[in-house]
Amino acid sequence: MGFGTYVTARVMWAAVVSLIIVTITFLLLAAAPNPEIQRAATQAALQGGDPAEAAERARELRGLDEPIHVRYMDYLQSIYTLDWGWADSRSQPVTTALAEGLYYTAQYSVPWTILTILLGPLVGVYSAANMYSWKDHLATGFAFFGYAIPNFFFGIILLLMFGVWLEVIPVVYDTSVPVFSLANAIQLSIPVFVLVTGSIGAVMRVSRNESAEFQHADFMKTAKAKGVSPLRAYAYHVMRPTLVPLSTTLVGQLLALFLGSSLLVEVVFGIPGLGRVTYNALIAQDTNLVLGSTLAFTFVAVVGNLIEDLVFTVLDPRISYDDR
Repeated sequence: MGFGTYVTARVMWAAVVSLIIVTITFLLLAAAPNPEIQRAATQAALQGGDPAEAAERARELRGLDEPIHVRYMDYLQSIYTLDWGWADSRSQPVTTALAEGLYYTAQYSVPWTILTILLGPLVGVYSAANMYSWKDHLATGFAFFGYAIPNFFFGIILLLMFGVWLEVIPVVYDTSVPVFSLANAIQLSIPVFVLVTGSIGAVMRVSRNESAEFQHADFMKTAKAKGVSPLRAYAYHVMRPTLVPLSTTLVGQLLALFLGSSLLVEVVFGIPGLGRVTYNALIAQDTNLVLGSTLAFTFVAVVGNLIEDLVFTVLDPRISYDDR
């Protein structure tokens, strides 16, 4: 199996997984009562009208009187044309609502991802190079702290300290601030710090443990005997084999925080990103927006796992496609 065939097979399988997840979500939401229909029936009863007739009219306006398989096929067709319907809770198209949420999510997720990818492995290798010293204990303690403390609780504590008591950052995220400005960097510093501490812990621990196995290997002894500097030896001979098992933890941690903890961080700091858009859609039972958000998060998760598989082969050429 060649590289192109493997990537094609993985993409096709990713499409199947996305279809299964969207189908399950659609069926669950279709089985749930629609609040708009109940609201229409209640309003008709209060005005002296027929609640049953008002509820049926509301169902017809939203296309809910059609058989479920017809509604499902219409939705699948709309996915390929990017016509994901209308978000009743936001009075705008679903794609527009998701694009606006992604705009704000990217402002903190991009620097958070870059910092995690850079700092996590480096701190782990540095800790392994100074194993059982005070530097190692300090790095390990920081890793356990970030791994153990809930992100939303840590975010609330920092918001109280820097937003309420010290008044260094705004309590609620200010969307009117320009993206590339010092004010925006200041108000995003705490959310980014909370997410980095939550993701860097597991990455650092795995990097430390894996690096400890390679720093006393024969190739490291040979490199030191040839006069290679410690920095170059760790960078070229320890970091690369460490990244092979580390990529699984790295992708898993980033996806878990992006899909879960980022929602809590956005709620705590008032960031109108994808997580908060999805949360508000669930509360309002906005079926179209929930399905669109599910598809967006599914795409992120599937692409992340695909990148993980490809990174495996790039970092370790011994991995063959024929066995997959």
